[in-house]
Amino acid sequence: PPAVPPPPGPPARGSLSLHRAYLRSPLGLLRLGQLALGAAFWVTVAAHKYEGAAHFALFAAVLVWLLTLALFGLSLLGRWALVPWLGSRWLLTNLVHDLVLGVGLYAAATGIMGYKAGQKSYCNLPGYSQHCLYSAYLSASICGGITACLYLFSGLYCLSRRCRDQRDII
Repeated sequence: PPAVPPPPGPPARGSLSLHRAYLRSPLGLLRLGQLALGAAFWVTVAAHKYEGAAHFALFAAVLVWLLTLALFGLSLLGRWALVPWLGSRWLLTNLVHDLVLGVGLYAAATGIMGYKAGQKSYCNLPGYSQHCLYSAYLSASICGGITACLYLFSGLYCLSRRCRDQRDII
């Protein structure tokens, strides 16, 4: 029988290098802010005693933070083409991540933490001797609100690029 040549292998990968243009782009700078404030949100919640709906807020913040870290890492290294199916739609992937997951989950988490801060507002009175979670919940709520705004800005940036028929994130 005739010998069939083996299928071609994957293209050779070049050395890893930072995609500096992405790091200086508006999306790269917004991602850095999202990662910093998102970490401040979930560290603030996780470092204090929390109960009830704060579990969901912490879950949502960590989930979105980890996905943002993955998007940032792949974009920074210029390796989004390695992601099956999503790599060819990287701008759309970033857009959906920012507007659906980022804004949606951080807005919900911010609302939860704001509500919990309101429930604990009595304990910030002078002379209250018990441990008070008001400042932690309020801090997390503020960080979450700013982070949701950053996701909105990055989503609008991706949407404007998409509307101008651009297919790349920079």
